[in-house]
Amino acid sequence: MLARLSVLVRTSHPIPCVAVTALSVALAAIAGKPPGTCLLVAAAVLAGQLTIGWSNDLIDAPRDRAAGRLDKPLANRPELAGLVRLALAAAVVLAVLLSLGLGWRAAALHGVTVAGGWAYNLGLKATPWSALAYFVAFAALPAMAMAATPDPELAPAWTMLAAGLVGVAAHFGNVLPDLADDLAAGVLGLPQRLGTRGSVLAAISALLLAAAIIDVRVGSRHPVPTALGTAAVLVLALVALGCALRHRRGAFEATMLAAAVDVVILAVNHGLG
Repeated sequence: MLARLSVLVRTSHPIPCVAVTALSVALAAIAGKPPGTCLLVAAAVLAGQLTIGWSNDLIDAPRDRAAGRLDKPLANRPELAGLVRLALAAAVVLAVLLSLGLGWRAAALHGVTVAGGWAYNLGLKATPWSALAYFVAFAALPAMAMAATPDPELAPAWTMLAAGLVGVAAHFGNVLPDLADDLAAGVLGLPQRLGTRGSVLAAISALLLAAAIIDVRVGSRHPVPTALGTAAVLVLALVALGCALRHRRGAFEATMLAAAVDVVILAVNHGLG
C-alpha cells in the first residue's frame, strides 16, 4: 500500500502541483474571495493539477522506460500504470465538479489552465511552442480567481500577462534539469532548442518582466515593500540561473518562489485591480 501511495505521489509531480495550487489560492484571497471560495479553489486546482501530473507520466512511460529513466516510477513499475489511470479518472471527475462549484466562468477558465497542461503533455512540449502552454495555463489563473463566485469580475489584462510570463519562466526552470535526457529522447521543445544559457536568459527575462509589470501597475501604492520584493525576485532569478548553469535542481523552485514574491507584492499593494 505504501509503495502504491508513493507511486501516486511521485507521478503527480507534487512540487508543481502544490505550487500552482498555492498560487491560485493566494490570487483568490487577493481578489477578496471568502475563505469558503478559497478552499474550493484549492480543491479544484489541486484536482486539475493532479490530472496534469498523472497524465504526463502515463503518456511518457514508454519513452522513459526505453531511456532507462530510473527516476520515473512508471518506468520501473509498469504494472502500477492501471492504478495511476484510475486515480487520473477520479481526479478528472473531481476537477470538473469542483470547478463548476466556482461558477461557470471560473470553471471555464480553470478548464483553460488544465487544457494547457494536457496540450503540453500530449505533444506541445516537443515543439517550439512548448512555452505557450505554460503561458496560457498561468495567464488563466488570476482570471479564474476573479471570476469565481461570489461577485465574479473580469481580471485586468496586465495581471494575466504577468502570470503568463511567470508560467514561461516556470517552464524553463522545470525543464532545465532534464535538458540532456530530453534531447536524448528526441524532445525538442523551446528550452531544448535554446540550450541551457538561452533558456536561463529567457527565464530570467520573463521573471523580471512580470515583476516590472506589477511594479508599474500597482507598485506606487507602497513603493518601499515593492522595491524590496522586486529585489528578492532578482535574487531568486540569479539563484535559478546558478542552479541551471551548474545542472542542479532548484531552478523551478526558485522560479516559483519568485512567483510567490510577486503575489506578495500584489497583496501589499491591495489587490489585482
